[in-house]
Amino acid sequence: MPDDPSSDRIAGEEFDVVVIGSGVVGCAMARRFTLEGARVLVLEKAADILDGASKGNSAILHTGFDAEPGSLEQHCIQAGYEEYLQVKDELNLPVLESGALVVAWNAAEAEMLGGIVDKARANSVRDVQHLSSAQLLVKEPGLSKKAFAAVEVPREFVIDPWTTPYTYLLQAIENGATVKRDTAVIDADFAAGLWQIETNRGKITARTVINCAGLYGDLLEQKLLGQSAFEIRPRKGQFLVFDKSASRLIDSIILPVPNEITKGIVVCRTIFGNLLVGPTAEEQQSRDDASVDANTLQALHNKGVEIIPELANHSVTATYAGIRPATEFKDYCIQPYAEQNYISVGGIRSTGLTAALGIASHVFRLYQAMGNSHNQIDNFVVPDVLPLAESLERNWSKPGNGGIVCHCELVTRHEIEQALSGPLAANSLAGLKRRTRATMGRCQGFYCSAELSEMCANRLQIPLSEPLT
Repeated sequence: MPDDPSSDRIAGEEFDVVVIGSGVVGCAMARRFTLEGARVLVLEKAADILDGASKGNSAILHTGFDAEPGSLEQHCIQAGYEEYLQVKDELNLPVLESGALVVAWNAAEAEMLGGIVDKARANSVRDVQHLSSAQLLVKEPGLSKKAFAAVEVPREFVIDPWTTPYTYLLQAIENGATVKRDTAVIDADFAAGLWQIETNRGKITARTVINCAGLYGDLLEQKLLGQSAFEIRPRKGQFLVFDKSASRLIDSIILPVPNEITKGIVVCRTIFGNLLVGPTAEEQQSRDDASVDANTLQALHNKGVEIIPELANHSVTATYAGIRPATEFKDYCIQPYAEQNYISVGGIRSTGLTAALGIASHVFRLYQAMGNSHNQIDNFVVPDVLPLAESLERNWSKPGNGGIVCHCELVTRHEIEQALSGPLAANSLAGLKRRTRATMGRCQGFYCSAELSEMCANRLQIPLSEPLT
């Protein structure tokens, strides 16, 4: 299926910036550079955007309270958090103002809460406070009575993990950016201040390359520079999604006391009205094996019930896994190479959804420091994206929506038609699901798949008959 209508006319054209990778960071990057006036091209090797690490996360808008003070990650999280809150109303993006509780389940973990408070305040998150066991259970009576104590972090929120980056990239397109999906970088050469990039769909010329390739970022850097300053070490996280009835059991995001490897198992509501348990933290060699396994899912279920006993009486409606592009470093790996007009954006792990806007602004400043400048767009276009969050007015409640196709998630024919059209039309069922949530409800597509098949006939690059990955 075609991308942006201009995408077939890029041969022989020169772009200011090529962003490689359309995960959440690549989408935010394209938006920032386009609004700053650069001529931007986004290359994505997959059939659709968000097909890599960004397709599976917990969708928490982090304050950065537990990030390493003074780190680049902490800086980008804080900047991204603030910018998201500034643009959310303009872009019609949701926020579930849940707050979070870092819960200690024994005396040893309770001893660590003071350090969490100190770190939060060092990161300018000063509204955190200790809660005793009694205070905690008043606030969250659904928690297990074994909860020992907690730290409350009031400004940790939940957002939409897919509509958010989709909106970023759509705004970039509507203000002049070009996107080419199903376009893999084969080779590249830098000479006389220009990159000549060979792809499976032709040659591309650009002044600057920004590597946002996520799980393949080190391999891309080796291809571009001959070596990479970091090594991707994939880390899988499996999740359970409980039925919408379970969302009434808690109000807050329930976080564990973190360790050196992971933030641990989280229990929280989603922006779509479900309840989420996960992720695990499993080191693996594969960069694309996002499979789930019964034993791990059972362990997740047991952990969820251990935290919220009433979960035992609620059904799991979906499971999934995401892969984080961890590296050998604790911090983000963002590095400019001025002599080669190249900026590497690697090692963006689970905090990438929050930090994306902050990362994009940081990288643009690096780009300016390399001697680049453009004329900022004054009257930029704001895209019109239908919201999926239960807290916002959904399309099913409006006239002229064509009727409901997916009854579990209340997805209308109009929403599906919009997702199948325009410059970022879904190219696969996975992309359609992320744009609409069709087939993601209680029946997992049992009742709506036939109608979806008719609507999608000859309109998807990857037919519905092909299995999802």
